[in-house]
Amino acid sequence: MRSRHHTIAAVFDGIHVALVTNLLLVLGCLPLVTLAFTTDAARSWPLYALTAPLCAPGLCAAFAVMSAYSTGDSGGVLRTYGRAWRATARPAMLWTAAAMAALVVLAVDARAAWGHRVGALALPVLATLIVLTVATTLLGLVTVAERPTAPLRDVARACGFLAVRRWYLTVASLLVLALLVQLLAARPALALGLAAAPLLYVVWANSRFTLRAVLDPPTAAAQRT
Repeated sequence: MRSRHHTIAAVFDGIHVALVTNLLLVLGCLPLVTLAFTTDAARSWPLYALTAPLCAPGLCAAFAVMSAYSTGDSGGVLRTYGRAWRATARPAMLWTAAAMAALVVLAVDARAAWGHRVGALALPVLATLIVLTVATTLLGLVTVAERPTAPLRDVARACGFLAVRRWYLTVASLLVLALLVQLLAARPALALGLAAAPLLYVVWANSRFTLRAVLDPPTAAAQRT
């Protein structure tokens, strides 16, 4: 009976954390959510690129909540989210702004090469760089969530290397992220109300495992392996 009680309590606690995290994500990413409901992404992509850095602290704070939940920290979702948002606001926005600038340049180059002979060579390279940039940006946000004071140059170097080295985890994270984007486009209420936190938790867990050599002390990493 006691074991069943603990199991039920753990399930309800997980549901509570997921629902509250979803709500905080919507609030933290309100500029992008507003654009998603009021504009056509294909035509308004410059607005998305400009707005994305403003939402980066909210995503980092959500990752911090997931990290705290996975370690059994009972400090409270709201408190953890607020503390992480304040700590990561500046580095997360700078990191995402740099990533958006790189993605815009790569996308413009790809558009210019489309339909030309040079595109046969340039497009595969540009597509690979876009995917690598997205993967590195995602890993960087997970890193910033746990190490807000880490130099962004070191974050970029480590995350770019690990995104390639752990490519299978990178692919899995990007597929889950793509699923969330598709769900958001088709069923925004379902995506934002229920699915966002569980799917992002999978992305965070994959990313956290990829980054364990960087984020965990050597003794802890050796014990886990």
